Amino acid sequence: MDEEYDVIVLGTGLTECILSGIMSVNGKKVLHMDRNPYYGGESSSITPLEELYKRFGLNDSPPESMGRGRDWNVDLIPKFLMANDLMGMFEKRRFRKFLVFIANFDDNDPKTFEGVDPKVTTMRDVYKKFDLGQDVIDFTGHALALYRTDDYLDQACLESINRIKLYSESLARYGKSPYLYPLYGLGELPQGFARLSAIYGGTYMLNKPVEEIVTENGRVVGVKSEGEIARCKQLICDPSYVPDRVRKVGQVIRVICVLSHPIKNTNDSNSCQIIIPQNQVNRNSDIYVCMISYAHNVAAQGKYIAIVSTTVETSNPEGEIEPALELLEPIDQKFVAISDLYEPSDDGTESQIFSSRAYDATTHFETTCNDIKDIYKRMTGSDFDFENMKRKQNDVFGEDEQ
Repeated sequence: MDEEYDVIVLGTGLTECILSGIMSVNGKKVLHMDRNPYYGGESSSITPLEELYKRFGLNDSPPESMGRGRDWNVDLIPKFLMANDLMGMFEKRRFRKFLVFIANFDDNDPKTFEGVDPKVTTMRDVYKKFDLGQDVIDFTGHALALYRTDDYLDQACLESINRIKLYSESLARYGKSPYLYPLYGLGELPQGFARLSAIYGGTYMLNKPVEEIVTENGRVVGVKSEGEIARCKQLICDPSYVPDRVRKVGQVIRVICVLSHPIKNTNDSNSCQIIIPQNQVNRNSDIYVCMISYAHNVAAQGKYIAIVSTTVETSNPEGEIEPALELLEPIDQKFVAISDLYEPSDDGTESQIFSSRAYDATTHFETTCNDIKDIYKRMTGSDFDFENMKRKQNDVFGEDEQ
């Protein structure tokens, strides 16, 4: 191990790999280690299928009807990327008027405000202005704006308007869906950012046990592995590497379901995302369903993978996701996992140890992106600049063709 690094990163989950890539592009000398022999950590994709059965403690082998084991790449944590069908609702006149208002809204042009003060008017009052019903409000807040609670209703409407604009513009850009999903599963994403880091000089070591995070006077100075110490000024890691620096804030249940059919009432779509808003099922948290299939090179021909997730609220987590499982029947095989949710117990600025948050129940990357931007700001003291990142990439790869 080289002696001195600017940043050491522990764990190859998506959050850690993106930050590793960003730091390398910014000219930092980065060492990236993982105790596991594979990339992805909690956000890896499991292949072959036999490995998934083993991971969930199932003694049986997959039945022949599942096809070849190596045709499967199963995400442990389901997420879709917002790309920059509930369309029946769009035909409702009032909702269409609301969407036209959102599309035309320009923060710099008061003529587009239509009597709304974006920094004062609450989102509840905006919904009232367009006379939207409760079902449409639930759909808009949780499926379009991707809020996880209803707290936003009594806050100034500017952020909500911008969130709905992002959904609409992403939909306009890609047509049928505003979401992107990588072929061969989400495990490809951490590896993509790992390659980016390597291009900019980052060093990667898998299967590398971490014996100790070394601190002096309360500040990180290095990481000890197999008797050697690599020194660093800053450390990024997932919660599993620093159990004494994180606190448990809840649990998530995720159920991976193998199906031989698309989900009912989705026009036989080979992929979809369903969000069941909390109010519809008398809960405090939404229930998320993400379905992908053989079309994404993640399952054998004719097979579908649906992953149901939600924040645990009772002592019977499986009962909580029953409304979603009913949508999926019949189910060929289920794999149930309940994970603890951790967040850092301090901001890391004193110790220079920055832990990511555990992945939540959502099926989108909104919260992960917020965590990345938050850690970046605490590490550097400045906001993450996407345009600057793009310019640096163009220096290496050239301009994108339009």
